[in-house]
Amino acid sequence: MASSNDEIRGVLVQVGEERLLLPNATVAEVLARVPVESIADAPAWLPGQILWHGWQVPLVSFPGLTGQGQESVVASSKIVVLKSLGGGEAMPYFALLTQSFPRLISVPRDGLLADATEEELPAGVQMRVLLGDEAALLPDLESIEVMIGDALAQAA
Repeated sequence: MASSNDEIRGVLVQVGEERLLLPNATVAEVLARVPVESIADAPAWLPGQILWHGWQVPLVSFPGLTGQGQESVVASSKIVVLKSLGGGEAMPYFALLTQSFPRLISVPRDGLLADATEEELPAGVQMRVLLGDEAALLPDLESIEVMIGDALAQAA
């Protein structure tokens, strides 16, 4: 089933108390029951990395990154592998920790409204949006990639 040009395909990912709205094209795979290898001296928001298709993929706890709490890796955790926008060969993918499976949605172009109730957004957040009666965060994927790269460089 093809979507019309008036719709944007997205993925809603529950991270802590918030939902992230990601472009469908950035999601490479959703995984369950994946072993997570910790990274020595990494910040708490970087609980480790996973081995995925031969790549060491850093795993991010979005609530920890944005200062909105911390999400722990548990047996029921899901992992959303994302394509990096600027990581190149050094980091072509990174992953987000979630406790539930993401939800694929179609958003009408005129149905995505900016929510300007917050004057200052946390690091890693580009914008808060409203999808009908649901609120979601648009992550700043490029700045998150830079933060991951910096954290990995300091942990090495």
